[in-house]
Amino acid sequence: MEKTLTIDNKEVRFKSTAATPLRFKAQFQKDYLAEIMKLDSLGKLDTKNIKPKDLEKIDFEVFYNIAWTLAKTADPSIKDPITWLDGFETFPLMEILPELSEMISVTLQGKKK
Repeated sequence: MEKTLTIDNKEVRFKSTAATPLRFKAQFQKDYLAEIMKLDSLGKLDTKNIKPKDLEKIDFEVFYNIAWTLAKTADPSIKDPITWLDGFETFPLMEILPELSEMISVTLQGKKK
């Protein structure tokens, strides 16, 4: 599955394949599924009434790492995660995550026929 999003006025391709979890583990030395489970708390946020205590429960690094992995899968020429993220002035997590969530779930569940 592949998707292109506009982030900070740049077209960014994201792609999910069977190798995505292995690419994630190779880069971050962490289990892809275990890290995705950490994102569950993002879906429970009341985005209209976010409090600082709510944000303390979320490890945003997980999301950045998954986004980078999906981008790297789409474009093997992108640089390491920090260099890649430095290329954006803004990276609106709350807008990007819903766009990538289907790609993440397809990696885990497969496509329904």
